[in-house]
Amino acid sequence: MHNSCAKFPSHVYRSFRCQAAVAEVEDAEIPAEKLEYQAEVSRLLDLIVHSLYSHKEVFLRELVSNASDALDKLRFLSVTDDSLMKDAPELEIRIKPDPDNSTITIVDTGIGMTKQDLIESLGTIAQSGTAKFINALKDNKDALSDNNLIGQFGVGFYSAFLVAEKVIVSTKSPKSDRQFVWEGEADSSSYIIREETDPEKLLPRGTSITLYLKPDDAFEYSDPIRIKELVKSYSQFISFPIHVWMEKTRTVPDTTTDTDSASSESQEEKEPKTKTEKYYEWELVNETKPIWMRNPKEVEKSEYDAFYKSTFNEYLDPSAYTHFTTEGEVEFRSLLYIPGMAPFNAEELYSANAKNIRLYVKRVFISSDFDGELLPRYLGFVKGVVDSNDLPLNVSREILQESRIVRIMKKRLVRKIFDMCQEIADREDKEAYKNFWTNFGRSIKLGCIEDSANHKRLTPLLRFFTSKHEDSLVSLKTYVENMKPDQNAIYYFAADSIKSAKSAPFLEALLKKDYEVLFLIEPIDEVAITNLQEYEGKKFVDISKEDLDLGGDDEEEEREKEKEYQLLCDWMKQILGDKVAKVQVSKRISTSPCVLVSGKFGWSANMERIMKAQTLGDDSTLDFMRGRRVLEINPDHPIIKDLNLACKDSPRSTKYQNIVNILHETAMISSGFFPENSAEYGGKVFEVLGLAMASQGDHQSANEEEEEKSADVEVVPEVEVLEPSEVQQDSDPWN
Repeated sequence: MHNSCAKFPSHVYRSFRCQAAVAEVEDAEIPAEKLEYQAEVSRLLDLIVHSLYSHKEVFLRELVSNASDALDKLRFLSVTDDSLMKDAPELEIRIKPDPDNSTITIVDTGIGMTKQDLIESLGTIAQSGTAKFINALKDNKDALSDNNLIGQFGVGFYSAFLVAEKVIVSTKSPKSDRQFVWEGEADSSSYIIREETDPEKLLPRGTSITLYLKPDDAFEYSDPIRIKELVKSYSQFISFPIHVWMEKTRTVPDTTTDTDSASSESQEEKEPKTKTEKYYEWELVNETKPIWMRNPKEVEKSEYDAFYKSTFNEYLDPSAYTHFTTEGEVEFRSLLYIPGMAPFNAEELYSANAKNIRLYVKRVFISSDFDGELLPRYLGFVKGVVDSNDLPLNVSREILQESRIVRIMKKRLVRKIFDMCQEIADREDKEAYKNFWTNFGRSIKLGCIEDSANHKRLTPLLRFFTSKHEDSLVSLKTYVENMKPDQNAIYYFAADSIKSAKSAPFLEALLKKDYEVLFLIEPIDEVAITNLQEYEGKKFVDISKEDLDLGGDDEEEEREKEKEYQLLCDWMKQILGDKVAKVQVSKRISTSPCVLVSGKFGWSANMERIMKAQTLGDDSTLDFMRGRRVLEINPDHPIIKDLNLACKDSPRSTKYQNIVNILHETAMISSGFFPENSAEYGGKVFEVLGLAMASQGDHQSANEEEEEKSADVEVVPEVEVLEPSEVQQDSDPWN
């Protein structure tokens, strides 16, 4: 069933008349020649055979890619010399797994090789990727423990020894009248080259590679179904047809008859009997043309959606896609998608093992492990394919990191992704961008932190809630357009929720001026805005930090108030000591008695809360970055006015000193900080409540006494006198 001669088409293995062929071979027969491998190749084979790798399957990708290169070279040369094509006009690759003999044979009708080509290509390193592979092993001490090393570097033909204990290469070049055979074994330091003497194995042109599989790998890699899967995975988009020898079944008439039952059957016609039989035939496994190689104008949206779902195992249509070709300095094609939904596990968005970008080189799948080299981390949610004609097949992570080609590709891919995001934002359907922002808004904010070079492209994509839009997201462009004429900055406040933000005392003066304030309610927001610094010439200003300048106030009146309350500020600072850096008159509050603001260069209350919650937080860093705190007082508040009198009349009063401490700790809470000793603060509050209740009770008693004294005449009710006979006795319940 699996004899190779009968199973390959006539244009692959041409049958010659036996006697004439044998006579011809005998006349020109050359004895087998034993040659030694070049030292580097011998070392490489030793590494492949005696090391463990988890991706042995790459051998098929490498051999099919070599076959494709041979066909490409023939097609190129045939443009000027059409005689090269006369012996086998069809350009194709055929793969024949043979489970019975534990072999797999790969045949192409490409350019073939001469004897000298065999020696230079298979016996020495020459121009293959093996030299880089060897150098990488020298430079990387941990290389032998890297299970993906073979798959990353690609070792061409030698990868066959990952699964084969013996390899036979039979090749015929149109430049030579002879066909030569190369034989090598995995554990040998030498190889044999001889001329083909079997007339049934003569090729019109091309190369046949037969792998005699190792016992441990024979079951998997001699299975036609497994080989078909590997071809579809790695080589589905090779531009030449790839045929695999597959086992099929079909239904045929059953011609056997049962003589015992034939005599007893009636004359009625019976239904014909059938049976199922197995047979073998060549199956074309790469008939799908790569969608990214087609003209975008000829591809329907449904085709893009279907490719996305099948390639990346998604069930929702993508939010957006872009299909483009880059030519000129660097040539590559790409098809990128923005998913319709974020992954359930948010960590997958920023994982190094996301595998969202599939890298192809000349339509040969290389790897999906190079996301970090092709896209920045914050765009890791984007999925798609990139097909380059300029990268080598033996591409590695080291090559990508150092490649100028990859840097140019990365820049253009990022630009196209921003164009996709902006296209969603500009749609009339606002729900589309709302959905995008819900899924990937944090990634865009992360870009503001990690990619300063693209701030101009990132800022138009940002969205925030504001003091005037608590239920809808607003872009920075809209915010700037709605700014008041006298407003000279973009104000923001960071909190843990919209409810906390809108009730914070920092907003009082700004709301009074009708200024809009951005609410940063996600942990990443404040860091992102801090890295942006400004937008369209307007600086971002944190309203919870000192030196807030709202402008438009009467400077003369402010100086008078500062002078009037200077003694109070000094007195309160003396009481609070190191708890605050200073006490000053505030310009940002109008109804609260006081507020505690952060230093200009330290953490805000919100950032301090976030850093305290870190699992691996460092207390020393917390103390350093916490910086100075400033207590600002509202000179128009009754409590502050009373304290201003008290600091002059009773500066040593314990009562007023306790009030100052309670004001400070209450301001900490209302400003988003946490009191250093919650129990102590609670005790002070309870004490004040007790005093307030006692004072209220004394005041009520005094009012009652005063009312009694003010009653000059006591009113005596008139008593009605009744006669004895008019007295009515109460009824007795027992009678």
